[in-house]
This record gives sequence, structure tokens and C-alpha cells, in this order.
Amino acid sequence: MADATPATPATPDDDAKRLRALVDKLLARPAAESTAQITLGGRVLDYRVSAAFMPVLPGGLAGAAGEPEGAVMTTAYLLQDADTKTRPVCFAFNGGPGSASIWLQFGALGPKRVVVPDDGSMPLPPYAVEDNPHSWFEHFDLVFIDPPHTGWSLSASEKARKKHLSVDGDIEALTEVMRGWLTRHQRWSSPLFLAGESYGTTRGAGLADKMQSLGAVLSGVILVSCAMDLQSIAFAPANDLPYSLFLPAFANVSQYHGLLSGPQAASPEAARAAAEAFVQDDYVSALQAGARLSDKRRSAVARRVAELTGLPRTLVEEQNLRISDRCYFTEALRARGQVVGRLEARGTGPAAASRASEMEFDPGIEAIAGPYTMAALAYYRGTLAIDLEHRYNVLSYEVNGGWQWARGEGGGRGSMGFCSTSPDLARALRRNPHLKVLAASGRYDLGTPYSASDWSLAQLNVPASVLARVTHRYYDAGHMMYTRQADLRQLKTDLAAWLA
Repeated sequence: MADATPATPATPDDDAKRLRALVDKLLARPAAESTAQITLGGRVLDYRVSAAFMPVLPGGLAGAAGEPEGAVMTTAYLLQDADTKTRPVCFAFNGGPGSASIWLQFGALGPKRVVVPDDGSMPLPPYAVEDNPHSWFEHFDLVFIDPPHTGWSLSASEKARKKHLSVDGDIEALTEVMRGWLTRHQRWSSPLFLAGESYGTTRGAGLADKMQSLGAVLSGVILVSCAMDLQSIAFAPANDLPYSLFLPAFANVSQYHGLLSGPQAASPEAARAAAEAFVQDDYVSALQAGARLSDKRRSAVARRVAELTGLPRTLVEEQNLRISDRCYFTEALRARGQVVGRLEARGTGPAAASRASEMEFDPGIEAIAGPYTMAALAYYRGTLAIDLEHRYNVLSYEVNGGWQWARGEGGGRGSMGFCSTSPDLARALRRNPHLKVLAASGRYDLGTPYSASDWSLAQLNVPASVLARVTHRYYDAGHMMYTRQADLRQLKTDLAAWLA
């Protein structure tokens, strides 16, 4: 019997051709559509759902004649028979970077939502979506965007992928997607809003200024769980900022888990107030003093940090007075054999029997990732009949790990350090006298703590008269505060008041 002819291995050119063919196929697909109705604000609203891939056209002078650099899926919820001149459009996206938009879409904003327990625990299957009585659809047509390499969206080449997986390249790509969507749907006359969560706020702040430069005047930007200034949340050598900004959030979480004693244990408000006062009056200067701190003052600071976090004083001293997020997650409930959730710190998970000092998973996201993924995919396949077989990336750690954080092309000292898009938002606020900002923070979020968001918003380079257009509201849950019914309802109430 003759030997079989060995298969010819694929070459890089073959892979590139297949990727280009897949992107072209996605762009050629007709929109997947469905109709439904929902009752909001006492009105029955008939709406159309339209999921379609938008091209990411290249920029520059040759952009109009160039091949699309990617295919990005948008899922739009559109009010039937609406006056598009007065009906606003809100573009929404999540963060990561590397996250699809299912969290905002099926958690807070959209007409459908995934119901999960209020306490941050994981529900039992099966998982499905149901009508969302607190949907933002009452106020806007909603367009959810899955950036390249999230959801089913793809870049068309390796060169495009490298560009899209960067701060500035991502902003450029989503600007182009929104421009194309507004043109295709004839919505340039509609009031425009942006809503982003987590890294979506990093993106959203940059987009506010980029859209202004495009000539698209925004009426408002909504920032859910702010992450505009990475220096405020990244624990890194020679960066003491997050140690002071996280402490009030640690105190709040420790009070919830019963780790505090004395006056700060009385209530979450008491814990936060005590920690905020300590940070302002003593802790920041102690961190700046470093080795110059006297033994007496070092001892006093260690004792106070231990009182405000419930951690052993010896641990605080061993950590050189600096409690990182990773340290807190594994040490706060070590005696109970539990780890604290990062994105939902009310939630906990069992520690390994070996009691390692590294958290292997985040109980806060594990509790909702499966339910949201399964319910969203069931909706896409069942209601919208989307039959794509390549993977839907809900959270791509490959995208996250490969992200290019440096901004600009000039290099030099101006491009060094931590990524920040708050200057972009500040510039957009100064350029557009009608632009408003609504920020929403969960007090049990240890990914983007409320206290770090307070700092970031206070640093916006705008005069007081402009800062008055920025509103910050707080909720008693985590990063996705809308998973708690009371906060979902309050978020909608706060949105309505902000819009009024």
C-alpha cells in the first residue's frame, strides 16, 4: 500500500489569505434582525434589533480607497417609527481591554438582561435573558460595539491587529465604526452619547475628544467604573499612588466582611470616612517619606492601616506599610480559608488547601462570566439566528496581555509612564460647552475603586465651571454594580436625573 501524500503545511501567506477571506465574509453578511417590544416608563416600546458587521476603514489620505482593516460587530436596539432627529443614540462598549460588550448590553443598558443574585454569588443554570424593566432604551437607541478580537470581531491582517490592540489604534478603530454606523443608518442628526465600562472608560475618554475632532458633537459621556488614569490603579514599583487610593475601598470591604472593630466598624460610611481622613492627613506623607519615616511614626501608621483593613499589623509592617490589591485579596480572609473578589468584593471563593499568596481566579467575575456568556450566546443564536462558528471572545486574555499601552508616535519622555486618557476628556469638555459626564462607581469594586475614581475626576484639567458638568454617583455593589437589583434601579434613576 502506497504511503499517503503528506499534507502541505500552511504558510503565513495562507493564514493571511484565510483571515482576509473571513473578514470579507463577515462584512458581506446581511444584518441579523429581530423585533420585540418592552414596557418602560409606562409606555409600550416596539423595537428592532440589528446585529451587523461594520468595516474599519484605514485612516489617512488613502483611507477611502483602502481595503477594510477589520470587521466589527455592532448590535443595535432601535425604536420603531422614532423621530431620528430627536431620538438620541448611545454607543456602548465594555473594557478589558479584550472584553466584548455583553456586560453592559445584558446587564444594565439593553432591553434584555441576565438575572444574577444580588449578593455576588453564582446562580444555578440554566441561564437566559429576560426583559429589563430598568433598560436605558427608554432614553436612547442603543448600539453595542465589540472591538476587534472581542466577540466575533476581527482585524483583517497582522499589521491591523497590532494597530487595533493599542490605546490609540483602538480609539481610531471605534471612531471609524461609529462614523460608519451613523452614516449607514442616517443618524447624523441624532443627539450622541457614549457609555463605557472599566477600560471602556479609558477608551470613552479618548473617543470623546476624537469624535469632537471628527465633527461629531457629543451630548454626554457615561463612565461606569472609571479607569482613565492607569497610574491610580496599577501597583508597580515606585508608584505609591494606588496604595493610598485603594485604602478607603479596602476599609469599606473589610467592614462588610466583619473584619473591623472600634468606631470604623459601625457602618460602611464610618469605615470609608475614617480611611479617607487617614489617607488625607497622614498616609500619603508617610508613603512619600519612605525610609526617612521615624520608627515611632512608622509604628503608628502600621497600626492604623491594620485597624482600617483588619489585616495583621505584622503583615502591614512586612509589606512596608503598602497593601497591594493582590495582598488584600488573599490575606483579608485567610483565617476563614477564603479569597476576596476583585471586581465584586462582597463575593468570596475558597482558597486552595495550600493557602497560596496568589489568587488563582477572581470569585467576583467567575460568579457572572458563565451565566452572561451562556445567556448572551443563546440570545444571539436563538433570537437573532447568528450561526457563526468561530469563537465568540467574551474575555480575551490574549488581547489583554498583548495590549500596547504607550500613546503617541513621538517617543521621548512625553510617552513614558502610565497610560492616561483623562487629558483627552478634559480637552473634550473644554472644547464642547454642552458636553456632560456621568461617572458611576461601585463601593465594592477593587478593580477600579470609587476612591481612585474620585482622585481621577478631581485631576481633570478644567476650570471649576467646566468641572460642574461632571457628576459622580456611587452604588453599594462592585464593578458591575448593576448586577444588584437596587443599584440597577438607582443607576437608571441617576441617569434620568442627569439627562433632565
